[in-house]
Amino acid sequence: MQGRTLPDITFKTRVRDESIGGENPFRWQDVTTADVFAGRRVVVFSLPGAFTPTCSNEQCPAFERLYEAFKALGVDDVVCVTVNDAFVAYQWARHLGLSRIRILPDGSGHFTRRMGMLVNKDHLGFGYRSWRYAMVVNDGVIEKWFEEPGINDTGSDDDPYTVTSPETLLAYLRDQPATGRAA
Repeated sequence: MQGRTLPDITFKTRVRDESIGGENPFRWQDVTTADVFAGRRVVVFSLPGAFTPTCSNEQCPAFERLYEAFKALGVDDVVCVTVNDAFVAYQWARHLGLSRIRILPDGSGHFTRRMGMLVNKDHLGFGYRSWRYAMVVNDGVIEKWFEEPGINDTGSDDDPYTVTSPETLLAYLRDQPATGRAA
């Protein structure tokens, strides 16, 4: 995966727009892969889904807590990709109190499928979701790839969370020369 250019995908997001007024002042906004990654060094992590135990209790809070450590190492943004729609992604981020990491909804799983990480979790009632992975992306190109072992969609309940922790990514970034940053 390292050295691979990210797929060109359009994410369907919702953004707050006070000009709309009312109780739900949000509008649709398309966000492309280029919008998120062009000319920037970004840490990305992807997970099985919003409101699930490991994702909600461990992974997202840990990336949020360590956000400033990533910034200190030259990372421009920390992004969580989830195969959930924009409404669920927004409510989940709000529920967790996330204010620093960006939740990027991949509602139809197009990005996740093109990354080769879409797995079938029908046995849990989830449908298609993402296998847990993380990466450092430099100007749209995968600089470093981390993937949990045992990718499967055979009905296994395995959901490892080891090599995609923020501590693992921080250790990688600390070992990189400052020139690794996107121009």
